[in-house]
Amino acid sequence: MIVPSATSIARNAANAAEWSALPAEYRETRWYAAYTSANHEKCVSEQMGVRKVENFLPLYASVRRWKNRRVTLERPLFRGYVFVRLALQDKLRVQTIPGVARLVGFGQTPTALPDEEIGALRISLASGLRAVPHPYLAAGRRAQVQSGPLAGLIGVLVRRKSGGRFVISMDLIQRSVAVEMDEANLVAFP
Repeated sequence: MIVPSATSIARNAANAAEWSALPAEYRETRWYAAYTSANHEKCVSEQMGVRKVENFLPLYASVRRWKNRRVTLERPLFRGYVFVRLALQDKLRVQTIPGVARLVGFGQTPTALPDEEIGALRISLASGLRAVPHPYLAAGRRAQVQSGPLAGLIGVLVRRKSGGRFVISMDLIQRSVAVEMDEANLVAFP
């Protein structure tokens, strides 16, 4: 049986005191966007799973044509990003994963994403809504979803020949996703 020395016990107590002295936002688990190397999103997500870090990599089905056949690929909805839920005091568990460049934020501090946005995105993809990447939109005809998995979200309505698309923009990472939606489920937002 290994007995810890008095110095290691004192060092562990000092580390525990340091962690408890951190501000509450460093101990609270929140969603963050991890910026990855090009085409490494799936590998990074797998490594996060191995390290027991909660993550979310939204995917969409993309049909590609190669020579004389069609292939359906699952591609990341937000290229270059994996969403991760952690406390900032544990950010090294993510930043040391090969393929992770940094956690997105301002300066040296990562910025948390609203839980509602990630929750609504997870629910909508799980419910079978078809989503595809869309060029980032910041202005346009703004609308709010009345009911369904995206209820309460504010986005931009874009009309297409086949109907309406609701574009949700994530300002922090400057990426957007388009969801096909019945326009009757939307209310113009002032």
